[in-house]
Amino acid sequence: MKIPGKTRFIVLISSIILLQSCTKAAEGSNSAPPAPELPVYTVITSPATTYQEFPTALEGKNNVEIRSQVDGYLDRIYVEEGAYVRAGQPLFKIDSRSYGEQMNMAQANLQAANANIQKAKVEVDRLQPLVAAKVVSDVQLKTAKANYEAAVAAASQARASVGSARINVGFTTITAPVSGYIGRIPFKKGSLISRTDPNPLTLLSDISEIYAYFSLSELDFIAFQNKYAGATLEEKLKNMPMVELVIADNSTYPEKGRLSIVDGQFDKTTGAISVRAVFPNVNGALRTGNTGRVRMPQLISNAVVIPQESTFEIQDKTYVYVMGKDQKVTGKPIKISGKTDSYYFISEGLTPGEKIVYTGIGNLKDGASIKPKAISSDSLLRAKPL
Repeated sequence: MKIPGKTRFIVLISSIILLQSCTKAAEGSNSAPPAPELPVYTVITSPATTYQEFPTALEGKNNVEIRSQVDGYLDRIYVEEGAYVRAGQPLFKIDSRSYGEQMNMAQANLQAANANIQKAKVEVDRLQPLVAAKVVSDVQLKTAKANYEAAVAAASQARASVGSARINVGFTTITAPVSGYIGRIPFKKGSLISRTDPNPLTLLSDISEIYAYFSLSELDFIAFQNKYAGATLEEKLKNMPMVELVIADNSTYPEKGRLSIVDGQFDKTTGAISVRAVFPNVNGALRTGNTGRVRMPQLISNAVVIPQESTFEIQDKTYVYVMGKDQKVTGKPIKISGKTDSYYFISEGLTPGEKIVYTGIGNLKDGASIKPKAISSDSLLRAKPL
């Protein structure tokens, strides 16, 4: 069937109009969304302090095992677990009756020995004029003098026994050798105490100062030696700034400490050397057995500083989005040399004056356009100080 020419013309015009409408609709659907408005931060340099952290175990200045020096039944316990005691304060009492009787016997033996001395001296005094008058031979006098010297020696021995017995009686009262806090007391009143017991009566901790022990690797130790002035290790320790202690709840202990001693040699198995930092502990807030982290400060005179929120990680590498002059962003890898709670210090990858996206980087991709909103570094540093 033939279609009239007029009808063909109308169909053609309708098709053209329909095609144009579809093209415009497609163009409208493919139009790019507007560039997002994102804050942009200009990279700066600033004097800053970064910290190197090392896990540590804390010990008191003195940790003394309290043990009995005599055997016997535990008669009295003068202190409670956890109590603070001063040096010389009584802690425990061992039944002293048997040791008191031993001292009485030793004193009686001493008295007998002194009596023998007097008896021997009387014999010597009696024989001396008789020997001079040649009534008796001098052999008898020599024997009498020997008996006198033996009596004096026996008296000295008895006197030593008295002293030993008195010491044992004194040992029945166990006193605190240092001031500190009493630990757990595993024995109870009436327990049989022996000098050979594997467990001490208690542990007494002097925590007026706390020692924080940690380890430095060989590379860290070499870097430490090269960083601080001084001809000897002791001089370098004196020139080092005070260190900080981060305790278990991630808060910073208010008192600062100082490195005081370094072990004499590296551990062959770990390749590390032990270091000790000393912190004052006047209020007793820290105890033996606490854990934490020692923070060693490092002053950087001209650090490249960026906020931590500006970074993202891909396959163990850290990146930032750098904005170019065309307001398009490019991911750039960086190397971090240190950090604070809010900032990273950059050793490689960025130079002062470059502009990076501050926040809102989660949906960005390389080559994406943005509408920058400048963030002042001064205002940022005021809000989040270094």
